[in-house]
Amino acid sequence: MDADLNVTYVTLGGHVDLHKYRYVYFVIMFTAYILIICSNSTIMCIIVIHKSLHEPMYVFIAALLINSVLYSTAIYPKLLIDFLSEKQRISYSACLFQCFLYYSLDGSEFLLLSVMAYDRYVSICKPLQYPTIMKKTTVCIFLALSWFLPACQIAVPVTLSVNTKLCNFTLRGIFCNNLIYKLHCLSSRVLSVYGVIVLFNVVLFPVLFILFTYTKIFIITYRSCGEVRMKVAQTCLPHLLVLINFCSLVTYDVITVKLESEFPKTVHFIMTLQVVLYHPLFNPIIYGLKMTEIYKHIKRLFCRDKPN
Repeated sequence: MDADLNVTYVTLGGHVDLHKYRYVYFVIMFTAYILIICSNSTIMCIIVIHKSLHEPMYVFIAALLINSVLYSTAIYPKLLIDFLSEKQRISYSACLFQCFLYYSLDGSEFLLLSVMAYDRYVSICKPLQYPTIMKKTTVCIFLALSWFLPACQIAVPVTLSVNTKLCNFTLRGIFCNNLIYKLHCLSSRVLSVYGVIVLFNVVLFPVLFILFTYTKIFIITYRSCGEVRMKVAQTCLPHLLVLINFCSLVTYDVITVKLESEFPKTVHFIMTLQVVLYHPLFNPIIYGLKMTEIYKHIKRLFCRDKPN
């Protein structure tokens, strides 16, 4: 390859034994992608169709599922193409764009979970004020901010990196994440500090807010009767399970970026596949099975009563 081509393209060097198992990888990930699209879309359609689910809590769940589909679509199509290609390459600009989508949607996930925690807090602890606080306009503003704020913050380092000179053209991964900054000839201290600030804004602060909110909910409902506590647990537990799962995946992503050379290539590859597999499939399973009203509609859809 000539020098210009080297500057333009980045090789995704995180694949393991692709020449032997390319079709196995492709079938597994293609099946997973179809399941992600179908499972998330099914619950979204159920929420849209049934007016009984046109409440803020279910609207936020639908938004979370949309976020999962967008998250998967930012990664899977390119991943599937790479499995069948002789060379796993991506242009530097496209790599930056994928990195932007990956992290902005990660940030949106945490903000949506924060909004859902606040919605549960108002519903359980201030039920009389709920209709005036969680109005349709308020819900729309929360949704817009959940996607807009992380995108704005992630766009800054990505934009600043567009014209940065590269000294390495092989990224030790199967899709573009923060490892892309290790391709730069010079590491930027400003970008590193800014990255920590963004991590606090879109991950740490939302997680602390969620934990604080649910703690207050459980403290307030602790003195209530067992039936109330059970109802609170049924609505709050799915959100907490999704939060724990997503925090685990984000923690892994941060650790692998910081300790890139410490992870064997095979371990890195397997764990990265799990990151893109688990989360988009986990959300519809949890909300489909644990949210009673959604489960009822799913059961009616797939388990029709047999004629006598």
